[in-house]
Amino acid sequence: MIKVVLADDQRLVRAGFRSILEDEDDFEIVGEAGDGAEALAVCRDRLPDVVLLDIRMPGVDGLQAARDIAADSRLDGVRVVILTTFDLDDYVYGALRAGAAGFLVKDTEPEELVHAVRVAARGDALISPSVTRRLIAEFADRVRAPEPSPRLNALTDREREVMRLVAAGLSNDEIAARLVLSPATAKTHVSRIMTKLDVRDRAQLVVLAYESGMVTPGWLQPGT
Repeated sequence: MIKVVLADDQRLVRAGFRSILEDEDDFEIVGEAGDGAEALAVCRDRLPDVVLLDIRMPGVDGLQAARDIAADSRLDGVRVVILTTFDLDDYVYGALRAGAAGFLVKDTEPEELVHAVRVAARGDALISPSVTRRLIAEFADRVRAPEPSPRLNALTDREREVMRLVAAGLSNDEIAARLVLSPATAKTHVSRIMTKLDVRDRAQLVVLAYESGMVTPGWLQPGT
């Protein structure tokens, strides 16, 4: 069962998401919140697998709440999915840096919401490729002067290759297919990379890959 917390200052939005998720057999809504401070408190109390955070809420907003959740060692297992709209794209890169696992647009289709929460819960990929790859490419371009990180020296050539594919938004299964590996081996590589670089999740791997200049926006095109 995937435990979910819904954080949005609009009750109707929370009710809509609750209705969609509760129609599935593998979701349990364990709490709701109307602002970021309440979301943090609910997460500490209920320890969900995933929290859906609206990026704009009164008081403590979703961006600060994402930072607070990422900084709390008791919430290491909580994956943050930011709810956004395309007119709020300025916040997306900051949310990646704050430790968000991915993003959903407010008008997302119900099946995409369900899929996104499942993917975030297992820590496999950065939500939907149709949304996230486009956002990553756009906002990674804001890194004007990439600086090589000495942390990357700890990686093997294969691990660097895997990290570049993670940064392109590929799932473990997609990485395995591209590199002719088993999915289990791909997952092991990703886990080992995160351990070596001391990062929380795949989202922070993406940030590090772009900020260090390991990859540039659009380097991996669909079908290549």
